[in-house]
Amino acid sequence: MDPLAGTPWSSPSTVEGFSKGEPNPVLIEYASRIRPPHRRAWAIDIGCGAGRNAVPLARLGWRVVGTDLSRAMLDAGLTRARSESLRDSVSLALAPMHAVPIADASADLIVAHGIWNLAASSSEMRHAIREAARVARPGAALFVFTFSRHTLPPEAEPIPGEPFVFTQFSGRPQCFLTEDQLIEELRAAGWERDGSVALTEYNRQPPGALRVASGPVIYEAAFRRVSGA
Repeated sequence: MDPLAGTPWSSPSTVEGFSKGEPNPVLIEYASRIRPPHRRAWAIDIGCGAGRNAVPLARLGWRVVGTDLSRAMLDAGLTRARSESLRDSVSLALAPMHAVPIADASADLIVAHGIWNLAASSSEMRHAIREAARVARPGAALFVFTFSRHTLPPEAEPIPGEPFVFTQFSGRPQCFLTEDQLIEELRAAGWERDGSVALTEYNRQPPGALRVASGPVIYEAAFRRVSGA
C-alpha cells in the first residue's frame, strides 16, 4: 500500500527524477566530519525520498534508517542501495515525519532535508521536531534544509491562527519560517545551533530585485541535541 499513490510524490516521473538526484554536498561533508570513529553510528533520514542522501551516507560508513510516506520512493531508494551493494547498511520504512520507528536516544545524526516544510500546520511541524529530538542521542547532530519565509512576498499572510503556515506558494498549507522562527522552534525542542555549518539561505533575491516566479528560498543549517534537554 502506498499512502501517496495518485499524488505527484509517487508518480513515475517524480520518482525517476528523485532517483537521479545528487546528495547535498554540505550534508555529506558534515556527516563525514562528525561520524564517531569508534563505533557504528546511526543516521536517520526523515523524508528520505529515493535515497539521494541516505545511500551516500551509508557509503560513508553510517548505518542509515530512511523514512518516507511514498512507497514508490522507498522502492526506488531500495533499488539504489542494492545497486551500490549497500543494502545491509540502509533500512527503509514507511512512516510519517512525526512518528519515526526508532528507539529513544538511538541516533547520532538526524537529516530533515526538505520534509518539515511540508507540514500542514505548526502543530505538525513542532511534533516532527520533537520526534527528531526523541530519537537523538545527547549531542547528536541535526541537518536541516527547509523553506524560508523569504520565498513569499512580504504582504503574504499566513493561515489564520498559524504563525508560519502559508498557502500562497503551492495552494497547499506549507511551513515558511524566518531565521529567528527556525532557531526558536528548534531551541524549544532541545536543539542548539552548530556553528560549524553556516546557516545559509539559498535562492534569495537581492533587495530591490524584481520578484519573478522561481523555486523556494531555502534555509540550510546544522544543530546539536542539548544534553539533558
